[in-house]
Amino acid sequence: MPNTFDFKDHALRHPPNAALLRRLAPLNLNQCHLTAGCLFQTVWNHQSGNPLDFGIKDYDVFYYEDTDLSWEAEDKVIKTVHAATADLGISVEVKNQARVHLWYEQRFGNPIPKLRSVQDGIDRYLILATCIGIEAASQTLYAPNGTTDLLNAILRKKPRTGNHARFLEKAMSYKSRWPWLTIIT
Repeated sequence: MPNTFDFKDHALRHPPNAALLRRLAPLNLNQCHLTAGCLFQTVWNHQSGNPLDFGIKDYDVFYYEDTDLSWEAEDKVIKTVHAATADLGISVEVKNQARVHLWYEQRFGNPIPKLRSVQDGIDRYLILATCIGIEAASQTLYAPNGTTDLLNAILRKKPRTGNHARFLEKAMSYKSRWPWLTIIT
């Protein structure tokens, strides 16, 4: 069974993931992490023999800046990241986790408390195996639930998350691209 180091090694074999981390680090964004599908989907693609970019729609970048919660401040960071990564030919989604509580209810239908960190944002993912990120400056892996479910292709709903329909929607979307995944509700 691969260990945590193997997960990160495999995730970084996908050139855009490695390039993003290299380009994000000098931007000095607070708590900057590459997170979500671009990491775990790369590993699933490696496991299934797909091209490493198969099924990856975007590359999520989280950072945390709570001194200015304006859209203008976040938009400035988004533009900076896009300028630094434009030549990679990928869609990069940048989100200030300190602002998520301001728009989450309108987008997803239920309010959330203000997040305290990027890791707090990653911890909110609905599927245990997908709570994963790599910090840009140190390239430290954040995997609060470990990587066992992810490497064993198990999509398990996080305990105490009330949105079962959204969990199933996400899990079925993944299963449609990687049919060998197992969904546990």
